[in-house]
This record gives sequence, C-alpha cells and structure tokens, in this order.
Amino acid sequence: MADSVAPETIVPALRGRFGRPYRYADVCASTQRLLEDDDEEGAVAVTDEQSEGRGRLGRTWHAPAGTSILLSVLLRPDVPPARLPELSVVAGRAVAAAIRSETPVVTAVKLPNDVLVGGRKVAGVLAEATDGRVVLGIGVNVNQTADELPAEAQTPATSLRVETGGILERGPILVALLEQLERAYDGWLTESATSG
Repeated sequence: MADSVAPETIVPALRGRFGRPYRYADVCASTQRLLEDDDEEGAVAVTDEQSEGRGRLGRTWHAPAGTSILLSVLLRPDVPPARLPELSVVAGRAVAAAIRSETPVVTAVKLPNDVLVGGRKVAGVLAEATDGRVVLGIGVNVNQTADELPAEAQTPATSLRVETGGILERGPILVALLEQLERAYDGWLTESATSG
C-alpha cells in the first residue's frame, strides 16, 4: 500500500505516545471533529481529504485528496492559559524539524504558525484551546503539483514535491512529525514547569 496514512501503515511505525488512539477517515469535514471530548492526550485524527479545513484567521485550507498530511492532535497541557498561544510556535518548529529530518528541504518558521521553504508556505498549524484542552490542526503540503497549489494565498504556497522534484511517501513524514511534536511538547512542558 504505497503512500498511505491509514492506521495499518502508521500505527506500527509510531515511536512514542502521540498517535494513540489514531483515528482515520478517507474524507471528513475536519480532523478536529474526529476527536472525542474524553480522548486522552496524544490522540490523533488524520484524513486524506478535508472538506472544511481551516487556517488561521478563518482562512480555508484545501488540498486535493491524498496529497497532504492533514491531522489534529489533542493536548491537555497543565499550564496557565496565557502560555497556550506558545503551542503554535512549538508545533511549527516540530513540523519544520520533521520535514528537515525526512527530506533534503531547508525549512524556516514564520511566527506564529507557518513553515516556509524559500519564503513559500509548505505547512501551517492552527491551535484552538477550549476547557483545558488544545487541538493542534496541522497541514503539510506534500505531493501537490504547482498547479494544485492555491494561487490566491496570502503567502505563496509550495509543496515538498515542488521543492524536491519527486513524489514523497507521507507516512514517514507523519511518523517523524508526531515524534518531533511529542519531543518538543514535552520539552515545552518541562520548561513551563521550571519557569512557572
């Protein structure tokens, strides 16, 4: 099964606690809606296609089916609410690190939540906090062609395929992303505890 983000491909490759449980749908309105209120921290929802994907400031996020990494991660950080906006930056850096670890692409983070390659957006993070839980929505443009990228984006868009000249498997990038995010999140929690 080439280039799959279905559970049978991803769950055996997971190296940490993030991604347990791992919910998957071929198509959904938004991965955030696949998460349950009582899910434990680290629960992940993934899809091949979102019909109502959102970006920051109410912008839409759309990608052709099977071309992107589209996921939501549930966190339950025990920190003062004023610290929660920092999670967008923590997640953005983790996504950038995961891309660097799995591809030859050089990434940069544009605060608060965009991952860029050569000034063009390849990934974004949307953090939404309610009642002590934070859901990180993450989208990574992996295999879109130049013609499939949004032309009207505020920041010009790119994909890993455009940047590398080849089609990539999304699974290893997703696994690396969850590992990097868990490591960065745990580091942030430790720092928050010692500085608080």
